[in-house]
Amino acid sequence: MGVALRGAGPILETRGATARFGAFTAVDGASYRLEEGETAGIIGPNGAGKSTFFNLITGLVLPAAGSIHLAGADVTRLPPHRRVKSGLVRTFQLVSVFDALPVLDNLTLAVIHADPSLASGPGFLLGSSRRGGLEEAGVAALDRVGLSAKANWLTSELSYGDKRKLEIGIALALRPRVLLLDEPFAGLSDHEIAEVLRLVKAIQGSLSMVIIEHKISHLLDMVSRLSVMHEGKIIAEGKPATVLEDPTVRRVYWGGGQGRGLVEARGTRKAEA
Repeated sequence: MGVALRGAGPILETRGATARFGAFTAVDGASYRLEEGETAGIIGPNGAGKSTFFNLITGLVLPAAGSIHLAGADVTRLPPHRRVKSGLVRTFQLVSVFDALPVLDNLTLAVIHADPSLASGPGFLLGSSRRGGLEEAGVAALDRVGLSAKANWLTSELSYGDKRKLEIGIALALRPRVLLLDEPFAGLSDHEIAEVLRLVKAIQGSLSMVIIEHKISHLLDMVSRLSVMHEGKIIAEGKPATVLEDPTVRRVYWGGGQGRGLVEARGTRKAEA
């Protein structure tokens, strides 16, 4: 069962969230707010603490200090599955799906997790009527990410791009209020990036999203706010064009002045979407 969400203030907030591993501080007092319906981006060099920050938010790492709040409720000590039940869902840098199962079964498991009543009763996987209802919900989720034609494929047979879409489909089937995407374009070809980009843009506004991504050009027209992490701290935050011109950001992220080029070139990449 999820926590009671009050709905006042930001949909997601961290207050001084800190992650330590021995003497190493991976996330250092990160305070962050995400508004209802907002799509925001987080960038930063390798080792900046971005994925660990997601781990703090989703409960995979418990904070050494600070707190995590979802729609006003303190979820700092909730285990990951309770946060998922409360509407906080994420994807990972490396695609996380069940290769040994058919594509549809990956979605069926997510549908059951979102609505356990569908799995009530003994032998539910063998009951034709209940199985039919689950499959209908799973196919609908697959259709949302453009994979319904491959519902009966073994997941291991999918391309990496299709596995990424499947992972996002699984996340959406969990009915998130907040979706955290950790480098959704990593390892994809240009064609696959365009497909995933279309998918992400299609769900904008229906939920709140935070996207970690190294391919900054793909974020510029998609996020209303960009945050930059460096050495575990959020060092800049604001509108993407403004953030990319920040002297400190340009120094720690690019070591120079590449930020301006990214902003000026944004118009040439609209065809990607």
